[in-house]
Amino acid sequence: MENQKNNLMRDLGIIILSIIVAVLLIKTGTIEEILLRTQDLWFLGSFIAGMFFTSVFTVAPAIVALGEIAQSSQSVLPIALFGGLGALCGDLIIFRFMRDRFGEDIMRLIRNSGNGRLRSIVRLKSFRWLTFFLGALVIASPLPDELGLIMMGFSKTKTSLFIPVSFVFNSLGILVIGLIAKNLLGN
Repeated sequence: MENQKNNLMRDLGIIILSIIVAVLLIKTGTIEEILLRTQDLWFLGSFIAGMFFTSVFTVAPAIVALGEIAQSSQSVLPIALFGGLGALCGDLIIFRFMRDRFGEDIMRLIRNSGNGRLRSIVRLKSFRWLTFFLGALVIASPLPDELGLIMMGFSKTKTSLFIPVSFVFNSLGILVIGLIAKNLLGN
């Protein structure tokens, strides 16, 4: 039990450190500068903006960058595909951490909590499918992917299933953003 708490504290420390780094990147304008410098190369800009599309702290500048790239392009589909690849890369990094460490630590705490009803619910196959489905919907939305990735970690999603789901749902989300930017905000 003590080891589980230490693991959870270490994981929370890593999350807090990543939040601090993300806030510093935003406050110093580093993210906006990277996205602005890559806008002329739409495929690279889309890929990098897609990577930033995955985190609660970087999603807003990524949406703006993807919208601007979409407004200046002929077709939104390639932007969505390259952005989806970037988002997949970002999600894979977060997913490996959330599924393999953070999710397991939380599951151990649930199992050891003494709450039999909660343990029973978590063991249900329908709970796993529901958390998988909800996690995929969160990934498609502009909501932070971390929440969806935690849900997919609870559902014990395998990487071989996660990769196509992340790519497709992120690409769809970016496609919607691009279409809105191009049709509603464009000339």
